[in-house]
Formats: sequence, structure tokens, C-alpha cells
Amino acid sequence: MAEAVVSRPATGARVVTAGDEVVLFGQPPEVLKGLMLTRTSPFTAVVLSDVRERDGKLTNNLEFPLYFFLFVTGAFFRGERLALVGDEISISHALRLLRLTLLGPTAAELDCWDTDEALKKEWLRVAEELALKNDEGKIVDIEGFFDIRPFTDGAATVGGLTIEHSGTDHYTVRGSDNTVTVDLNEDEVLDPAYPVQADYTPGGLVKMGLEVLGGASGFTPNEPCTGLALCFNGDYILIDSIPFLDEHLFARGISKNQISACFLTHLHDDHCTMFPLMLMPHVVEVITTREIYNMAMEKLACSLGWTNETVREFFKLVEVVPNETRNYYGLRIQPHLTVHSIPTIGASFSATHRGYERQICVVGDNHKMTAIRDMNESGIVRHSTYARLEALYTDRFSLLVADGGAGAIHGDPADALRSESDRVVYVHVEELSNEFDTTFSLASAGKRYTVIDGDQSLYTSQVNHYLNQWLGAPFPNRWMRSLLAEEEIRRYNTDDVILVQDAVTRGYVYLILTGYCEVMQHDGSGLTSLAKLQAGDVIGEMAIVTGTGLRNASVVARTPVTVCVFSEDTFAAFLDALGFDDALLERWRLRPILRSLPLFQDLTSTVLEKLASIGEYIQLSDGTRYTADPGGWYVLGEGDVQSSDSDTRHAPLREFGWMPLAGERPAALTARGPAVLVRFDRTRLEGLRRTVPQFNYFLRKFRDTHSERQTVWQLGTVNTR
Repeated sequence: MAEAVVSRPATGARVVTAGDEVVLFGQPPEVLKGLMLTRTSPFTAVVLSDVRERDGKLTNNLEFPLYFFLFVTGAFFRGERLALVGDEISISHALRLLRLTLLGPTAAELDCWDTDEALKKEWLRVAEELALKNDEGKIVDIEGFFDIRPFTDGAATVGGLTIEHSGTDHYTVRGSDNTVTVDLNEDEVLDPAYPVQADYTPGGLVKMGLEVLGGASGFTPNEPCTGLALCFNGDYILIDSIPFLDEHLFARGISKNQISACFLTHLHDDHCTMFPLMLMPHVVEVITTREIYNMAMEKLACSLGWTNETVREFFKLVEVVPNETRNYYGLRIQPHLTVHSIPTIGASFSATHRGYERQICVVGDNHKMTAIRDMNESGIVRHSTYARLEALYTDRFSLLVADGGAGAIHGDPADALRSESDRVVYVHVEELSNEFDTTFSLASAGKRYTVIDGDQSLYTSQVNHYLNQWLGAPFPNRWMRSLLAEEEIRRYNTDDVILVQDAVTRGYVYLILTGYCEVMQHDGSGLTSLAKLQAGDVIGEMAIVTGTGLRNASVVARTPVTVCVFSEDTFAAFLDALGFDDALLERWRLRPILRSLPLFQDLTSTVLEKLASIGEYIQLSDGTRYTADPGGWYVLGEGDVQSSDSDTRHAPLREFGWMPLAGERPAALTARGPAVLVRFDRTRLEGLRRTVPQFNYFLRKFRDTHSERQTVWQLGTVNTR
């Protein structure tokens, strides 16, 4: 065997190559694209990560590496199996997840979900038709693709290599000629393997239109996977949640505060990367069928290693039924079935504007129509499904987005040659052949398709929405009218300076409506980043409260940004009339304290603001005695206290009273010098946890990391069948 060599095909992944043995450690999103770009030799084994989430991304994304092994290298058809290394629990999670994404749900699962009988039979027939089969014509179950090698006494053997599990995501690999180490902890930040092209100028909100986050497939190495953002009346509905979602939203200048829902077409990794939606500042509604939703929750549970019941806390299902129209806040959504390897839907999105109906049809992942016709004639696909798909490719839409993958289980660009649509664009295809160049176009990252233009009313409604959120209560109507009467919409390019440190306020307060900003402060020798802001955050309000008349920091646009500018005098009068100055000062005092504590450091400014708005600042002088009761969560923010409960002395977070997701610890406290406690009312904090997924997640992650025992939401070994 040749000498073992370590390489890095993507952040969060390592490859050890020794002769014919190629072992992949860690599977961050789109790791296959990194392997393709670096021309890494086809791997023979994969080692599952210990840490399931890093930098807001899940790290055991096995689906496309498995596809590569099966369909590109052809190793499986030569009788080889992919070695799968990890602990037994993680292996069971990976196999169950892959069974759902590769083979689809079982008849028993569909029965449990009360699936329509005719639809159930069609899905099962299609899955059987498209599934991989052995020489005897039988479907290969998910275990049949792998050579499973669980760690035994901390070690596993792959070919001539011995892999020793020497620590969390740390491995020693011993070959016949040398020994190498692999440490996945070296990569704290996970980035796409390909460059992400960012916008520099703001595009503006529209009443109806599509923004393309990506238009390629999971096998296209230098472009993002297919994902769309449907803008309707200024709000965004994601059409699928793609890998590296945050980076692609950031590149387009769409903040996570602007996302209200996700229309989910199916479970494959290039469309269903749901974890970023668990880190949202608000609960995202998932618009899909109950079957796809249940599969997505199961996939997420197995990916993260948390129970199904727990991950469901983070989402709300808006159920749709194929071929039935659902009115979603004025947007009419009519889903349709497609023919794919697992249950998949697309949809037509329509709205009426000035008496005319405008429609965007997203076909979704779909087999080519000639293959679907054959399956219809053989009784696999129902005639109603075939006829509906035929109509999609011939009816008129304002915009038709179709699958042009031209490969196994994907569409053919020729399917839309008879389309009456105003515009036809294709996804899942790298380039169109010459015969289609002047007929269709490709939906690539950064393109925008406007169906109904926007106007000033969209920004007015956004201002109303965000100010209500910022205030934490309905904004008084008369004050809202006064502010809106003087509003001004301003747009900034990426890297434009919006506010300048030490400059006079010039009579303005700013509300961010789109995009991301960063608060920067210069101390005479260097710059410090104080906060990252996004749509919904208010800038400049503290200059009013403090009365300094000067900006204490600069604010820089990090993406294209749209802001609404208000009169400082009117805003100040509003704060004074409501007596809100003291509440703002309380928030201002609490924000830096909370941000300094380990649990809160990764929270966005929006979520930190929500926490600060329900927190109570308690100042203790030296020797002051205080009782932390179970009616509140008490967190030591500054200084030190002596507690009747000595167990917390060296804890990463000194907390007392009721501790969310960790029980109760009432305590008598005595300040040892000046100290600050932050108190959260139990009822209000629990309500916030359930409505702010980001806080819910980081709280659970904190408990997992620092608990001496396994938390109740940790997922044990699961049935892979």
C-alpha cells in the first residue's frame, strides 16, 4: 500500500488517500462539488462526523456522495460496496435518512399519514419502477449499498487502513507505510466549494416575482443547487431550501427576517436542507403535502440526531393537496404531482393584478414526458397525473420554470417546445444545446424575473410590520401615520456607509427594510464589529434617547440594502408620549451583557433585541442578598455572587431559579462586590423560546454541550427499514 496522504476537498471534510483506498471524513453540504473541483479520486469509504452541526450547517450529508458512488463511478455495479464508518447510532440515523431520500416512504408509513389510496399506490409503483435492483430484479435495500464498519473499541478497519477514533472528530489513520491524523475541528467556518457571486446594487421589492438563488444540480461543481425565492407583496417564500442557504440569501441581499415560508417540493439534499430554517428569528411555515412534511421532519431528526417531536417545534405545516388551490394570504397556490424517484410536487402560483391573472409555474423535479407517457401506458402513473403534467408544458403562464436535467429522473428541454408561456426558463441544466438557445433560457444564480412590479405600498406595509415587531406590541395608529407621512425610502449598494461614527444625527432614524448591515466602531487604532443587523432592525434610535446628537458607531451595508428614514423629532415625540425611553435604555443596557455570555453570543441582533425586551436588569451592590425563585430565569451578567447552590460555581453560564429545558435551581444569592443579574419571566421566556427557533436551537445546543447526561431530545438508535 502507498503512503497515506491527507487532503482537504472542502471545508469540513478531509480525504485520506493510500493506494486504492480513498476515505472521506466528514460530509458538509455539497461536499461532492468540492471532490469534483479538486479532482479527488473516487472514494471507497466514508467516516461520519461526530459533531452533527457546525457553523449553521449539518455535517453528515451522505446523499450525493452515495449517488456518485452508485451512478458515476459504477463501483456498485461491479460488486463493490461503500464502506460506512461511524458509531452505531449515527450509522442507523444515516441509513434511515438515506432510505427515505433514495427509496421513499413505505406503504406502512403512507398508511400512517392517511395518504389517499390511489396516490399511495402511484407513489409506490413509481418508486419501485425507478429503484435500483439486483440481478434477480429485486429492489436493493439501503443496507445493500454499504459495507458497514462501526467503531469497535474506538477503531475500524478499511482495506489496509486502521482508523482510530482518538477524539471528537479527531482520527488517527494507520497504514502500512505511515500514520496521519485528521482533525475536522480545524474548520470552524464551512463555505461552498465554488465562488458565490454577490449582488452590489439593490433590486427592490416586487408584488410578484422570482429571484434565483441557484439553478444547477447537485452534480454541477461550480454553481449552487436549484433554489428560488418567490417575492409576493414584499414577503419572500422560498421554493425549496438549498445547501448553504444563508450564503445565497446574503449574496442576493435577502435577510432571513424577510422569509415567511418555504414551499417544499421534495426531500433530496439539493432541495431540502431544512436546518438553516431552524435558525430563523421566527417560525417558518412549510407549505407542502403532509407526506413530504413528515418525511422532511424525519430527515431533519436523523440528520441532527434529535427526536422527531423536537424538530417539529421549529416549523408550522401549511398543508396543501395536489390539484387543490390554497389561498395563502392572497397568493393562490395550486400544487401538482410530478414523477420522480420519491414523492415530489411542483406548483402554480397566481395572483390577480388590475383585473388580470398572473401565474408562475414551477414544475419541480420531473422525469421527461416521454418516460412519463410510457409509465402511464404501463399503468404505473395515473392518467390524471400524466394529463396534468402535459398541460403544464402547453398552457400559458407568465413564467414557466421547468426541469431540464435531461438525465435519469429529470426532464428534457424539448418538453416545453409547445409551451404558450410568456417566458420559459430551465433549472437543473448546465447549458442548453443550440437547438434551444433562442427558445429558452437558464435560471442561474442572481437572475430576477418580475411578473408584477412593486410600488411604495410594499415598503409602507413592511415598515408597519417591522415597527410592530420592534415595539413588541401594536404600533399606535396615529403615530404610525405621522411617521409614514414623512418616510423616505433610500437604497444603498454593498459596502456603502449608511451612518458615520461621531457625525451629527441630522434628524434621522433608520429602519432596515431589506438586506444586512454591520455596526462598526473605530477606537483610533482599529475597527471593531459591534453587531450585524438585518431587515427589521432600527438604527439611530439611541442617539434620541441619550440626547447626544452624535452617532456612536458607523453602519455599513454588507449587502444591497433598503432603509426607511423617519423624522427624528417625530420618533422622539413618539418615544416620549409612550414613555418608551426607559424601556429602550433597559434594552440598551442588556444587549451587550447578553451578547457577552456564551449562550447568547451567536444570536442575531433581531433575536437579541427580543430577549432584551423581556429581560429585567437587576443591579446588586456588595453584600446584597437576593432570592432566585422558580418564577424566573436568573442569569449572572456581571460580577460574582455566592450561591446556596454551589454546583453552579464553575458552570459556563451562572444561572438560577427556573432554567429553561434544565429544571429548577432556586437559590439564595449574595453579591460578592457589584453584580448584575438578568431576570426573564418564566412564562414570557418560554413563549419566546417556542416562537423564536434560533433561540430554541442555541438553548438546546447549549444544554447538549454542557449536560452531564444525555438530554431527552437526543435521538437513539432507529429502525432503518
